[in-house]
Amino acid sequence: MVRRTWLKLGAAGIFYSIGLPTLADDEKWAPVLTLQGVDVNGKKIELADFLGKTVLVSFFTAGCNLCTRDLKLMREFYVSNSMRHFVLLGVNIDLNKKDFDEYNQLIALAVPKEQRFPMVWRNAPGHKDNFGAIIKQPTHFVINPKNEFIFKREGSFEPEDWDNLWTSLNNP
Repeated sequence: MVRRTWLKLGAAGIFYSIGLPTLADDEKWAPVLTLQGVDVNGKKIELADFLGKTVLVSFFTAGCNLCTRDLKLMREFYVSNSMRHFVLLGVNIDLNKKDFDEYNQLIALAVPKEQRFPMVWRNAPGHKDNFGAIIKQPTHFVINPKNEFIFKREGSFEPEDWDNLWTSLNNP
């Protein structure tokens, strides 16, 4: 068996065992990430709604200072690049919905409407995603316009992450 094929099969087996479906072809494979939820306004959101756009999915908690800092920077990037087929999607992972609701009340008071991005509560009834366990806060995933995984960052976005995100906007 060719080493590349063996590696693909091994990685696909790992993704399958943790619940991440895979998309395979002769040259490359990538996890197919999914998310279905309801945003703060009651609108249904699916990751598939954003096909054709680069998506930054950020998992955060309301009381995380590092998350707040990253989301502020990401909001600025979002506002500057939303016309370039870029979407920022926040996924709150607080256990208590009250914390999520209070966070959204603060956002409604402090952030102009045009700077707000879609946010969902991961623990809501009916929410489904296959991003796996989120151990570190924040955790970010970048997905290309074809809904293919580009990279994951646990913790604060690093300078090279911003570069990679910017590059992904220029390579649809």
